[in-house]
Amino acid sequence: MPLFKRKKPAILGLDISSTSVKLLELAKDSDGYRVQSLAIEPLPDNAIVDKNIQDIEAVGETIHKAVKRSGTKLKNAAVAVTGSAVITKIITMPADLSDGELETQIELEADQYIPYPLEEINLDFEKLGPTKSNPETIDVLLAASRSENIELRSAALSLGGLQAKIVDVEAYTIENSATLINGQSDTDNKNRVMAIVDIGATMTSLNIVENNHLIYTREQSFGGKQLTEEIMRRYGLAYDEAGRLKKEGGLPDNYIPEVLEPFKETIAQQVSRFLQFFYTSGQHNSVDLIALAGGCASIPGIDELIESQLDTPTVIANPFAKMSLSSKVNPQALSNDAPSLMIACGLAMRSFD
Repeated sequence: MPLFKRKKPAILGLDISSTSVKLLELAKDSDGYRVQSLAIEPLPDNAIVDKNIQDIEAVGETIHKAVKRSGTKLKNAAVAVTGSAVITKIITMPADLSDGELETQIELEADQYIPYPLEEINLDFEKLGPTKSNPETIDVLLAASRSENIELRSAALSLGGLQAKIVDVEAYTIENSATLINGQSDTDNKNRVMAIVDIGATMTSLNIVENNHLIYTREQSFGGKQLTEEIMRRYGLAYDEAGRLKKEGGLPDNYIPEVLEPFKETIAQQVSRFLQFFYTSGQHNSVDLIALAGGCASIPGIDELIESQLDTPTVIANPFAKMSLSSKVNPQALSNDAPSLMIACGLAMRSFD
């Protein structure tokens, strides 16, 4: 037995979204998690399109700015790819295989499950546990993504002065950080069915977590960019100016009743539609809690509107509610940005796996 246990190197959570790079560093002690450093840097227009990197130099430069602004000394990072870029499948394997034998067997059989040549993909797997109907087999989660998705993110990190140590899937990073949302409401119950709706700039995802495990996920094109474009059209503004005034205020008096309120209604309709897709999957016909994440979760009153229309308790996701903060983290800024940091938080938590 070693006298000194080697400490695992800490890992930054780095979320490369459609409009920004979000960097988060966490520490952990006996009192829980602490936010060590944080930075959010906007990306140039069209550097990312549909979650795919189009301008690797621009993304690398933005990562470099985020690292500098955060003040972190860490060089290793975890990033994620969107669910639409990943094929996942649960397969069964004999329970008596060693890890090495399991890996060999999966590689031999992978072409049954993956519709791409194996030399063009990155493949990984995770043992989930015994199969319910057969104790002699185990369930294994298989995940595969085109190699270019991984290589572009790794190269962008390298340009930004970081090294990609982990590439995760966005839905599973949200599953990771969902454990922190359970402590937000008065009815703390890890066994409840929680719907995390992440409404970003261009993409919305529904992630259903039961007993702290992801059981359903779905994505579709919808997000805050549609509100920005409506502001542009209504008031004759450039896109950047429309985005700035949307966040900072200063739009005409009719903005809230004629533009913002209809958009909030559209969000509520989208959430309702998402949940109907989940209910038709047959796993459940209700959820116990809706947690709103992503930039659109910061729209005032959106949680109350959805709660009243769907008759389901609704909260704004804040995975940092019970964390302590280092002196270089601005509490108000963190509170404002918390809903959009679910993925970055889930990635940063990989330091403690």
